[in-house]
Amino acid sequence: MQTSGGGNTLSEAEIVEAALRVVRTDGLEKLSMRRLSRELGVSPMAPYYYVADKRELLDLVVTAALSGVRRPGPEGPWQQRLRELIDQIDEKLRKHPGLGDVLLDQMLGKQLDLIAAVMEILFDAGFDDRNVLSAYATVHTYLFGRARVNPRDRSTPAGVTLPDPVERAMRHIGDLRGRYSYEFGMDVLVAGLEVQLVRQREGHVPSK
Repeated sequence: MQTSGGGNTLSEAEIVEAALRVVRTDGLEKLSMRRLSRELGVSPMAPYYYVADKRELLDLVVTAALSGVRRPGPEGPWQQRLRELIDQIDEKLRKHPGLGDVLLDQMLGKQLDLIAAVMEILFDAGFDDRNVLSAYATVHTYLFGRARVNPRDRSTPAGVTLPDPVERAMRHIGDLRGRYSYEFGMDVLVAGLEVQLVRQREGHVPSK
């Protein structure tokens, strides 16, 4: 890796971790080259020795964070293969809070192999072209967007009285960040895909 103008070197891991720290603390919209330089403690121009712009920075972050995700083999039911692949990605998301925001906001070109892997399983299941895209979009939204419906601040605003059904359910809000909620959502998602596949085979055409 190149050196910065001051002679200091930055590793790829340092850049990735600094970018993820910014996303975790300030949100994706606050991640910029200038903000990254402050996080790294270098001059504002130093990051440009390593990445050209924010888009390239996000590519670098996601590529590094999702490294090691392997494509399931062709053996076994499609439901099992889909779960295996999504479970791997979810594990990476748990290790890198904030990564889901990056992936939800833009489908990065360097992650086309993972997108293709999910779609290949859906095609093998028998979904047609249109439904593969809709099914992938559903998986994508669930996998990367869960954190947006589970804010870290779970306190009820002052003066607000929750209706009884809401109050009863909210006692379990801690589950939303745990394995239970993830497995529940995946069970619902896969079951829904199974129903849609049956409807497709029966010739049901959704309204446009």
